[in-house]
Amino acid sequence: MLRTDRPPAVAATAWWVVVAVISFVGIHVAGPAADAETPVADTGFTQPFAGPEEYLPFADTELTDTAQLHAPIGLARANEIAVGMGLSPGDAFTPQQYQDFITGQGVGGDPAQAALVDKSVAILTNTIGRPLPSVIDGQATGSVLASYGLFVDETGSLMSPANEAAPTRQVNAVIAPGGYLGTWCRDNGCEPTVEALYASAYRVEVVYGLFSQQISGAPQVVPNTKNGIDSQVGMSMAPSIWLTNFALLYALNPEVAAAMPAYWAPIPSNVAEAIVASSNGQVPYCTYASSLGASAPPCPPGPSTASATPRFTG
Repeated sequence: MLRTDRPPAVAATAWWVVVAVISFVGIHVAGPAADAETPVADTGFTQPFAGPEEYLPFADTELTDTAQLHAPIGLARANEIAVGMGLSPGDAFTPQQYQDFITGQGVGGDPAQAALVDKSVAILTNTIGRPLPSVIDGQATGSVLASYGLFVDETGSLMSPANEAAPTRQVNAVIAPGGYLGTWCRDNGCEPTVEALYASAYRVEVVYGLFSQQISGAPQVVPNTKNGIDSQVGMSMAPSIWLTNFALLYALNPEVAAAMPAYWAPIPSNVAEAIVASSNGQVPYCTYASSLGASAPPCPPGPSTASATPRFTG
């Protein structure tokens, strides 16, 4: 997965080589991942959520001012992070390749797979000025919740982007070795982007990210303990996941990566407790919008509201 002078025809093998890389790095991660009680550096996150310590200076940080809530990182900072991870603007898709990829065009384009990518991009860049649309009891609304590591789906359910029902979790199959992304790049001339991605810090961060998801059950929220204060944040804001997603989005389009949230914020405790208590990691946004400093249409009456009430399990 390191950069080599291989001819372009060999580039397609990168998707199979990464499997071996993951297996190898998995041995390395097993140690820190097992030490789930010790926060890494001053982040408050334990392993595997923190990821390799050498890349933490490039990850999102906890906000220190409410004005930072849901603020995007911006292109200048995005380019700095990319360099720190071993990427550059020249490694990314061309504008035409990006447009074709997210619309299901190009050779072998698949609109259904592309739509999953497009939805995932929208969720991961749900920052100021980029609200996600939802319909609650027939009323249209929008939400901006990126710093919490949460999002609201089209039907008004609030959840972590790593929830099994979320496009951002389902898209894993699209970007997996041998998946749609690799096949599309092979047929549309963006194999160098794939090689650059796997020659970057992505190849290590993704392993920590996968472990993080595997141990987090239905809620897919991450604990943080800093300065004696315990809190939780959605999976997408844990450093290892955030950096994994950043590298992917930057490879697609640096300007899109620039719209990712720069800061993470603790989920209000009542919201976090409800998500953890829910059997599927989802709760009605209309019930908790005010706790998140947002507004939403009233919850629909009757069975819909009752069935959405978090269920506590022992």
